[in-house]
Amino acid sequence: MGRLFGTDGVRGVANADLTAELALDLSVAAAQVLTDARSTDGSQPIAVVGRDPRASGEFLESAVVAGLASSGVQVVRLGVLPTPAVAHLTGATNADFGVMISASHNPMPDNGIKFFARRGAKLDDALEDAIEARLGTPAVARPIGAAVGRVTDRPDLVDAYIDHLVGTVGAPASLTGIRVVVDCANGAAFRTAPETYRRLGATVSVINAAPDGININEGCGSTHTGGLQQAVRESGADLGIALDGDADRCLAVDAAGQLVDGDQILAILALGMHTEGQLPSDTLVATVMSNLGLTLAMARHGIRVEQTKVGDRYVLEAMRAGGFGLGGEQSGHVVLADHATTGDGVLTGLHLMNRMAATRSSLAELAAVMERLPQVLVNVPNVDKSRTDAVPALPRRGRRGLRRTR
Repeated sequence: MGRLFGTDGVRGVANADLTAELALDLSVAAAQVLTDARSTDGSQPIAVVGRDPRASGEFLESAVVAGLASSGVQVVRLGVLPTPAVAHLTGATNADFGVMISASHNPMPDNGIKFFARRGAKLDDALEDAIEARLGTPAVARPIGAAVGRVTDRPDLVDAYIDHLVGTVGAPASLTGIRVVVDCANGAAFRTAPETYRRLGATVSVINAAPDGININEGCGSTHTGGLQQAVRESGADLGIALDGDADRCLAVDAAGQLVDGDQILAILALGMHTEGQLPSDTLVATVMSNLGLTLAMARHGIRVEQTKVGDRYVLEAMRAGGFGLGGEQSGHVVLADHATTGDGVLTGLHLMNRMAATRSSLAELAAVMERLPQVLVNVPNVDKSRTDAVPALPRRGRRGLRRTR
């Protein structure tokens, strides 16, 4: 049997691979592992729990909450909100850990469970392995009486997350005059994204913001940008923002309907931070899957690109180890370390528009800093991932593209 945890938590087809029983057992094991090192001052541990709007999230949330409360954890149930909101609120509420129930950009039948440690950091491999090792072990003594965990509903805490986002651009930042179409993928950011951008003065049109539990990511969002591209062209907007189901990634569309991918967004933000002296060590962190054009564009501006294995967790590890401020993936996971502990699509879109406003440039003009070189990405099953994740040497001059597997 392979490792239960993947690069982004535990995922599978809900009620087949990821059952209510597994969700309950995982939450009990996580409660034990993530509170083992907690100082004993007599208070009970606290966990925040959020989910995306998938139908299966309803029963999985119930199972997770039951497992946590039965382990003596005080549970703050946040309701439907983005993954990065759970990460932020884990730290903002001083919770011991956080739980997000989502399969991100995956189709609706899938779901997943992701844990955040204190201050909203993703778990490292050792902690995930420890949780997995606790599964199936003899139950420890469970709390009884007043020692069991209680459950509190706090959907209002999403306002604290929106306040945080708005505050990241600094006063007197304004998006007034920018017209944006936001594709919410019928997902978790259907309220937070439009509200955040409107509060800063942008004129916001919204598509795919009516989640019904079934339609998440269905022909929309960051994995299906055709509808957004058409909406931007037809409305005469300045840009479009495409989020995924849990809003931890962001792609963009310029006024002509041309896609601006994660590499280009990284290039725009890196150059802006570099110009303002806010890019630590003049270094951007990206994965081996990033387009060679990103590395070449950054080199022209004196910015070094540090490459990692594929997966935003490896980007985050490299950023923490090196004290770097910006990193991400071509898929649209972008981490702004001064403001977030994980990829945040709403935050990324906000800072992209803020860069447009600050430079009085169109998105197409900003994206022109990078030329995307020919690249083919191929899904190859049953490969030795340790070999594909190896960081390659830069190609010799004259090679115009890379062929990589994922």
